Amino acid sequence: MIQLISYPLKNNWAALSARPQYDFEKLEKIVSQILNEVKKSGDAALQKFTLQFDGIHLNELKVSENEIKESGNLISGELRKSIALAKKNIERFHISQKESIRKVETSKGVTCWRKSVPIEKVGLYIPGGSAPLFSTLLMLGIPAKIAGCKEIIVCSPPDKNGNISPAILFCANLLGLKNIYKIGGVQAIAAMAFGTKSIPKVNKIFGPGNQFVTAAKMMIHKEGISIDLPAGPSELCVIADGTCIPSFVASDLLSQAEHGPDSQVILLSWDKLTIANIQAELKKQLLNLPRKNIALQSLKNSKAILFKNRDEAIEFSNKYAPEHLILVVKNADLIAKKISNAGSVFIGNFSPESAGDYASGTNHTLPTNGYAKSYSGVSLDSFNKKITFQKLSKSGLKNIAKAIETMAEAEGLIAHKNAVSIRIK
Repeated sequence: MIQLISYPLKNNWAALSARPQYDFEKLEKIVSQILNEVKKSGDAALQKFTLQFDGIHLNELKVSENEIKESGNLISGELRKSIALAKKNIERFHISQKESIRKVETSKGVTCWRKSVPIEKVGLYIPGGSAPLFSTLLMLGIPAKIAGCKEIIVCSPPDKNGNISPAILFCANLLGLKNIYKIGGVQAIAAMAFGTKSIPKVNKIFGPGNQFVTAAKMMIHKEGISIDLPAGPSELCVIADGTCIPSFVASDLLSQAEHGPDSQVILLSWDKLTIANIQAELKKQLLNLPRKNIALQSLKNSKAILFKNRDEAIEFSNKYAPEHLILVVKNADLIAKKISNAGSVFIGNFSPESAGDYASGTNHTLPTNGYAKSYSGVSLDSFNKKITFQKLSKSGLKNIAKAIETMAEAEGLIAHKNAVSIRIK
């Protein structure tokens, strides 16, 4: 089912950690053309690309207030309740990330502090297509509201009838978001990055997407527009031993494989029988999966790797740096302390990755493609800037004046030295 690799040598680990590759030169050429046309022609380009890629001509790009209000009537009561539960947990977790201002007297009479200030204008990209990710709007909209961002712009692709998923609109209404636009793909990223007559320019863009959206975000980042993180095709790594429940692990692997044909899942173990049992469960569960064909393509990019021992598996996982990591091993809590590179970690048989995707409270916008080695997932901090302050009394300046003057003079910056000297004379 998944390609099995037994006892790989360490000099092969880098190749085994590789993600599915694209022709980035070709990809960037396509993306660049769309970015430039939207930058030049604004709304007209947005309408052109929406017709070309989504098959619908839109006279009005913005979702009406009535469409937003009516959305709750188009989804089930059970879904409305589920979204409300997820909202409560996500809010609770992100509110806990608020920082209080702490003033520190670094020297007598010298006080320093730091304050979180919300980014004024943010853009949220919510994927649509075959699986409209309304949960992503909760994950991005909730911390944006808690942070206090003044203007929140939402873009999501329309269906063939020119509508955005009612579940996405219901989440927007629940969060009090009004500026929703029926634009998807690269053109949505371009609209928020450069601004058009209909869609305001923002200071930072958030949200996952396919390889085209990811490339667009990386390219506009080079032009000075801030982005959350490089979030491409989804991925999952599971470290499992004989204490795991094979059917649970198989369901977790398939939950990521069904995201898209370019998703990747990796199973790590030091127990042959565990891998065999999970492989058997994969075959069984795959038969009844509605997105079976997508999952099958994803599994071609995936691997089950048998190691000599637990420590090797952990070391490989830290080199792979997965977006999601599930630990279903003996003493999983202790093993979790050895994890240094991962977007989000799920501990034990009853912690499915789906919990983090929807309702446990953690954020599901996470670094992929090994970026977990240097990036964090989205959090409340992602929507804030940090500004530092300092206040010196006359005596406070005197206490550190000699050090400033000496250091400034050593760097040949005499005006810096004079800015202190003039005050203490």
